[in-house]
Amino acid sequence: MPSIPGISWDINVIIAYIFGIFLIYLVGKIFVMPIKFVFRLIYNAIIGGIMLWVVNFIGGYFDFIVAINPITALVAGILGIPGVVLLILFKVFFA
Repeated sequence: MPSIPGISWDINVIIAYIFGIFLIYLVGKIFVMPIKFVFRLIYNAIIGGIMLWVVNFIGGYFDFIVAINPITALVAGILGIPGVVLLILFKVFFA
């Protein structure tokens, strides 16, 4: 290999650089993953809350209201639209 002053081309140095780059990638992946999860949870919570509001708005004309409390908000927030459908089915079959 060509010799560049101040840079060693030893195989151990090259392996250390590759390992360092891999560690940087791994640490970045670990920190980005929870942020994506939090944003997805916030997105589902907003969509679920809007859907609960729409169900209660339309259901008010038919005397059908799903209570908005911490449990229903948690189900709608975690599951999103399928959670709202689950809450509606639960209300229809068990209330």
